[in-house]
Amino acid sequence: MGQARVVDEIAASADALWALVRDFGGIQRWNPTLSSCELDKPGVGGIRTIKMGEVTVRERLEKIDEARKTLSYSIVEAPLPVRDYLSTIEIGEAGPTRSTIIWSSTFEPGGMTDEQLTQLFEGVYRQGIDGLRAALVR
Repeated sequence: MGQARVVDEIAASADALWALVRDFGGIQRWNPTLSSCELDKPGVGGIRTIKMGEVTVRERLEKIDEARKTLSYSIVEAPLPVRDYLSTIEIGEAGPTRSTIIWSSTFEPGGMTDEQLTQLFEGVYRQGIDGLRAALVR
């Protein structure tokens, strides 16, 4: 089983960061690589269909914990050589105007090595964290 994990800090309150992350269908607000995002229904079990140019990825919201500021989602369909992908984003307090973000996943490779997929996913998470950081200073 492969794993990917990125830990970072953002100069914004945990509540402000969580407001962006918890909006599962609003990922386009902070991820500039997406051309569109549609959510079939709100809440756990909802599936978002995101497009990045010609690439389509479908992800399902598996769990959301408001008190712990944690969200987990799985990949339902994607042109990636991976199975059983489950990702979690955790937001924590690092001070009144600083927060921590931990974005992690587990997965089974299906055509690439664990190391290749780890590098790919960690790059995606870093890009997403940079997008969150930029959205919070607008």
